[in-house]
Amino acid sequence: MASTDLLGTQPAPDLWLVVVTAVAALAVTAPHRVWRVARNAVTIAHEGGHGLIALLTGRRLDGIRLHSDTSGLTVSRGRPTGLGMILTAAAGYTAPSLLGLGGAWLLAAHRVTLLLWIATALLLAMLVMVRNAYGMLTVVAAGAAFLAVSLLTGPEVQAAFAYSAVWFLLLGGVRPVFELQAKRRHGGAPDSDADQLSRLTHVPAALWLFLFHAVSLCSLIGGGRWLLGL
Repeated sequence: MASTDLLGTQPAPDLWLVVVTAVAALAVTAPHRVWRVARNAVTIAHEGGHGLIALLTGRRLDGIRLHSDTSGLTVSRGRPTGLGMILTAAAGYTAPSLLGLGGAWLLAAHRVTLLLWIATALLLAMLVMVRNAYGMLTVVAAGAAFLAVSLLTGPEVQAAFAYSAVWFLLLGGVRPVFELQAKRRHGGAPDSDADQLSRLTHVPAALWLFLFHAVSLCSLIGGGRWLLGL
């Protein structure tokens, strides 16, 4: 039976389940063909990060678009410069890893049910701002998966799903930064988040890439330690 104790704690899973879900998440993020599909979930987190910080910094969020090539676009209005714009631009590549880190903290506190419902609520809130059919489809699919697991499965399945999702965010947050670095090395992505931040702050894009790497790798290490109980 599904757990309905939103603010309560759930039993800690066996270590083997934590390890198996980590291996499963790695199997999804490592192979190129599988990653091309799975990356859609990272794009949801990426664009959701832009959108959330835009709202928190007082900008007007006009909409979010998610595309089948796993790219995305978040449009907000407000001052074209300043701290709000800087934080909004920096939020994309850091969002998946930081969400994974927050999820790992909740799982370390044995709050599986709370994590599942927070994820569902965030996806529902994001759906309101999505402005294209493909984006709506991917967000609805992700939200439906979290909702179904929350309502229809027992504690063991919920724990396996939650740990898999958090491992995926932690591991999946690392790869896009390396992909962006490779594109920029070959002259691609001239209007990337790192380049926009460079123009906003007059800090070299390479330093912003270093920040993205630092956040993703530190989140993976810290979150991994929490998940493994180290």
